Amino acid sequence: IGHPEIFPLLLTAKTQEVFNCRPDEDVTEENCFKCIKKEDIIQDMKTRAKASDFHPFKKVILEYPGDELLVVFDPECQYGQNFYIVASEEAKENFLKSWAEQKQEIKEETGEETLEVHKPWVSLGSEKEVDEESLRERDTKIRFKVSRVRRKFGAPISFTDKNASDDRDFYAECTAYEDDTFSIKMLERDVGVQMVPKLREISTQTKWTYPKNASTQYFPRELSNEAKAESLSSETLKKFLTAVHIRMEIALQQNEIMDVFFDDWKALAEDQEEEEPDVYLKAHQTFTDEQYLKNRTISCVRWHPTIYGIIALSARQQPLDEEQVNLCNESLLHQSVILIWSFFHPTYLQVVLKAPEDIYCFQFSPSDPNIIAGGCVDGQVVLWDISKYEEKLKSTQPVVEEITEESLEDELRAMAAVVTEQSSTEPVLVRYCAASSMPYTHEKAATDVQWLPHNLEDNQKGGTSENRDQYNLQLATCSPDCSILFWDIPSIEQRENFISEKIKEEKRAHMPPDITDTDEDVDLSWKPLIKINLRERDTSTEYGPTRISLRELQYQYKTARKAKSRNALRGPTKERPFTEMSIFASKNLEALESMSTDFFVGNEVSENNVLPNKISCLFPPSGRKHSHKYTLHIETINTLQKSPFFKDIFLSVGGQKFAIWKEGITNGPILQSSCSAGRYTVGQWSLTRPGVFFIGRDNGNIDIWDLLKKTHEPSHFQNISKSTITFISPSSPSAEQHFLAVADDLGVLHILEICQTLCQPSSNE
Repeated sequence: IGHPEIFPLLLTAKTQEVFNCRPDEDVTEENCFKCIKKEDIIQDMKTRAKASDFHPFKKVILEYPGDELLVVFDPECQYGQNFYIVASEEAKENFLKSWAEQKQEIKEETGEETLEVHKPWVSLGSEKEVDEESLRERDTKIRFKVSRVRRKFGAPISFTDKNASDDRDFYAECTAYEDDTFSIKMLERDVGVQMVPKLREISTQTKWTYPKNASTQYFPRELSNEAKAESLSSETLKKFLTAVHIRMEIALQQNEIMDVFFDDWKALAEDQEEEEPDVYLKAHQTFTDEQYLKNRTISCVRWHPTIYGIIALSARQQPLDEEQVNLCNESLLHQSVILIWSFFHPTYLQVVLKAPEDIYCFQFSPSDPNIIAGGCVDGQVVLWDISKYEEKLKSTQPVVEEITEESLEDELRAMAAVVTEQSSTEPVLVRYCAASSMPYTHEKAATDVQWLPHNLEDNQKGGTSENRDQYNLQLATCSPDCSILFWDIPSIEQRENFISEKIKEEKRAHMPPDITDTDEDVDLSWKPLIKINLRERDTSTEYGPTRISLRELQYQYKTARKAKSRNALRGPTKERPFTEMSIFASKNLEALESMSTDFFVGNEVSENNVLPNKISCLFPPSGRKHSHKYTLHIETINTLQKSPFFKDIFLSVGGQKFAIWKEGITNGPILQSSCSAGRYTVGQWSLTRPGVFFIGRDNGNIDIWDLLKKTHEPSHFQNISKSTITFISPSSPSAEQHFLAVADDLGVLHILEICQTLCQPSSNE
């Protein structure tokens, strides 16, 4: 107040070092100011953007008329910060003038005092005290001399065993006794020590060379035609060619045989280093939310396929123990949602997707990332469309532009309008645009969602054909109720009608009972196209799939006899709007030649099945129920994932074991882990190294397996959380950045940065 030209400024240690204004070094209480060029401050704002300490005063700096700004050190924080800037030339000149006058007065006062100080020294007896306190050695030093007869020098030595008790001199007993040394009372003494550093004067003379005139010829010196003919016909040239042509032939042959520029040292054991490189997962960010994630476990985590820094997660209710029964009513208050966060605004949510029930799993569509499909714990399949909010998600990314004075002025003008929009940190709530009909959906939780390739589609006749409509997407879901369902995505018009009907239902719920609704009910139920039943009628065996892995099915379906296929595949009826297939539906269908028709299913009954089928014809014409069935995991399979580098290699995790399988090998997995002490809860392949994958455990550890180093135990492990790891999701947005999202049972999402050792594959990996 009273100084409008003064603006308090907080300078961090980095800014103080850049502009040479560090307290007690560059600026002190006596020399408390620094003149900084206006151009240097603008360049700092260009380089560091909003991270610059001068960014809050951009407008003041740009409007300053002078070339240098006065920055004053304020050690007592008179204006609220450790520095302040003077924003007018008049105030700057007044400050410098008053400082110069104060400096002159101080010099005059100190000059008078120095004249009074210079007096002759008079001894008051202090030298005697120094002499008394000097340290002198009073004790006589003891000297020892050890000698040996010269003839024994270098004599051989022989050692023998002998009982120490036979000879008195060979054995000496050290009995305990009370030492009087430690009972002496030490008196306090004042001892003074004066140390003076030794000074040396050293000079050095550099070698000086005389300047010389030198010239360089840059035009080629050419011989005349007569000189060229004379040189070519000379005997000296003939003798030289005769002497060296054999060596030249040998050298040319060697160049043809081997590459002389090949570096053999680089090719020798490039991965074998003397010191093992550090392998670690560095903490990057942590996400949690008190409203949506308290007392809940994270069930699924997915990265946005195209927008950098956007990550989504879903949460569900934690399994209730006997001690947690009293908290059941509190858990019912939680909303069922999918939360979308951004790296650049980690403090608040960007988008919240509302769901009818807790989400067990969800997936972004690979061809249209604005479409999200999710499976609920009650078996429903839900669809969201976030295309309206795509620009909001993209706007969270910082854009690096060249900062000019004009751009800064434009930014200052727009700040007033942006502040009102950014003041509200409430996320956008998005309704689901489609939900499956309860009579025709899964009876248990939908445990996995997989999108089909966008160039294929299934039809209700059980066939696979090319999808020419780019918006007609399809997906497959599985559930422990022994069923696999294939879904067709509703059109945009159907999704909009679904949302409008949901809004009408909410309005009807709040309408008085005496008012009747005149709107007609529209059938907007979402029903599956095909249902695969995994029950064996012969043995009454049920297989409850928890994970499914589909291959890219690049083929078309054809039938052998139309009459038989119609009997085998019952058409849709009012009771069943989908085509249901079982193990007997494959007897009248013809198998495809030279075509792989397998996909893999991990079951709840701890069996890993390879079902020989394509999407339309589930079982082969020979009537076999399974091509192969393996009982390896003693608990439910929680991970079944194909390798991102090999189409026929996949990883399965469940219980206390994991295994790596290869399609076509029928005698079991190609790699099987031993039974661990704890449980494996989730697994994930590395996106950059074929031989690396990550395993989450129930004790909060992440096991890092590098098959090039060890196959019997993890090469490294790291503790991430105090609770169980529930989901792992990797992401590689660039060649320099690689992230691993790890979720735990406490509702916390950890974003870890993967080190370069785990990201750079070897040449032959």
